[in-house]
Amino acid sequence: MREIVYRFIVGGLIVSLFAAIGDILKPKSFAGLFGAAPSVAIATLSLTILESSKNYAALEARSMIFGAIAFFVYSCLCVHLMMKHNMNAISATVFGLAVWLVSALSSWLFFLR
Repeated sequence: MREIVYRFIVGGLIVSLFAAIGDILKPKSFAGLFGAAPSVAIATLSLTILESSKNYAALEARSMIFGAIAFFVYSCLCVHLMMKHNMNAISATVFGLAVWLVSALSSWLFFLR
């Protein structure tokens, strides 16, 4: 129960901070981008440090970095397919998810395992 309250408080504060930063930046779509993932990652890592070792938290942080890289590859591919090749969103997403899966699994296989 304590973990849920902690995640709620820390996550809420960090979401609010990143949303305020995103609101200042242009375009306004940055508010959503900065609001979700960083706050969840910070809350998760801080809980991991409190409940587990710092080495385990470092492993989780490294995994998050590779996950972010795989997501970046996915996002760039989807934008490219929709903008340059006029592919509809569903097709680009399905194809992009396959590429994301290969990217995420290969980064795990070569760097994290």
